[in-house]
Amino acid sequence: MKTAYMTEYLEYLRVIRSVSPETERAYSNDLDKFASYCNKKEIILDRVQSADVRGFIAELSVQGLTSVSINRTLSSIRGFFRWMVKKKYLTGDPSVVLRNLKTPKTLPVFLYENEIAAFSELPESGGILWPERDKAMILAMYSSGMRISELASLTVKNTEKNLSGARVIGKGSKERQVFFSDEAREALSEYLILRNSRIKKENPTDKLFINCKGKPISVSGVRWIIGIYSGLSGFKKNVHPHTLRHSFATHLVNSGCDVRIVQELLGHASISTTQRYTHVDADRLKKVYNKAHRSR
Repeated sequence: MKTAYMTEYLEYLRVIRSVSPETERAYSNDLDKFASYCNKKEIILDRVQSADVRGFIAELSVQGLTSVSINRTLSSIRGFFRWMVKKKYLTGDPSVVLRNLKTPKTLPVFLYENEIAAFSELPESGGILWPERDKAMILAMYSSGMRISELASLTVKNTEKNLSGARVIGKGSKERQVFFSDEAREALSEYLILRNSRIKKENPTDKLFINCKGKPISVSGVRWIIGIYSGLSGFKKNVHPHTLRHSFATHLVNSGCDVRIVQELLGHASISTTQRYTHVDADRLKKVYNKAHRSR
């Protein structure tokens, strides 16, 4: 059960930091875990020590959480304690001496160009859900590199009239320009004709992507739709919305695009986040090399 401090912190994230509902929910879940631990160990939050936080991290490990999940939880706790110190609820940050757990380096899962082409055709060939919307959504996400939250919050007003691109609000409420391919523009054009006929006059919305009832589509709704087509695809890879974003970045890097331009298009705050796509390219080259030498 959350403390009053935690409730105030979540309100700060929502109102002052303008974090997305998804981010707020993740912070809330992490703080719930820590609050339960403190309650069980009879730890008073404004007297918490570094050893207490270490004990919490150790318990998460015993519960079987991965190092990635534990580090994300630790990041949430760090943010909370920084805020506590700033508000003078704590005299010192008990998490400042803690280090992240080592995590295995994994490359982003992405689809090759021919796989993207096949995946974007699934809505038409599958004949399920809303084919025109789903194809437009897949191609818009892939050709722009948008995050799932950015797609769900995209409005008609912020979309170029000729459908060449849009202005999206990314992490930290930062605005950036994204662009749509010709194929995405064509799919969006066909979808918009049908979209307008489904908008409810008594409760209109400016959100670009809507559900079958004419209401704004949710992040979970987008994830569910992509999951449906992932199952239909027959790919050995598990395709999710972020796979389309990874594919966008990977294809740009592989075609020789400067990594700093890719960083700008993705809305990454740090170049190091974008540079992992150069590793994907190197990994692909190594596989091609090894395959060629094995065939001799």
